[in-house]
Amino acid sequence: MATREQKAQVVADIAAAISESSALYFVDFATMTVAEDWELRRALKRSGARYRVVKNTLLLRALAQTSLPEFEERKLFGQTAVVFAPKADPITPAKVLKDYGAKHDGKPRLKLAIVEGAIFDGSQLAQIAALPTREEIIAAIMGSLTAPASGIVGTINSVIGGLASVIEEVAKKNAA
Repeated sequence: MATREQKAQVVADIAAAISESSALYFVDFATMTVAEDWELRRALKRSGARYRVVKNTLLLRALAQTSLPEFEERKLFGQTAVVFAPKADPITPAKVLKDYGAKHDGKPRLKLAIVEGAIFDGSQLAQIAALPTREEIIAAIMGSLTAPASGIVGTINSVIGGLASVIEEVAKKNAA
């Protein structure tokens, strides 16, 4: 049994991890084997996320210390693990959870997600995972920025090519 000081330290650690995260995913891991749990932990770690099993009472105390929106406490019923997404990428952990669940009969089950202050129900994992990651958004913006420049280059090249064709035809006529 943990002492009051140990519980207070756990709550402080969780509150710190919450403040350092851009998204939180609360999952029910009850039906998972230990091997599946460790496999999921490794996959999440590769994506830059942290995975921690937490007692619901301590989790709720830590959440109360943050500025996150409130939700129904009953959504955290049962065994709960929290996935802490890195600040730079709130979406990739959702993609990992979705892909992992597809391969393992829906395990673990998402109870709730808080992404950038918005609350999502457990049934909305596919919608969250469908959102573009930060890297995908940056790539799309960069592609949009370079598209006009490449269009201008293409136009200039076609005008120069057309001019060269005209000059060549005039030279042929003058030679004849």
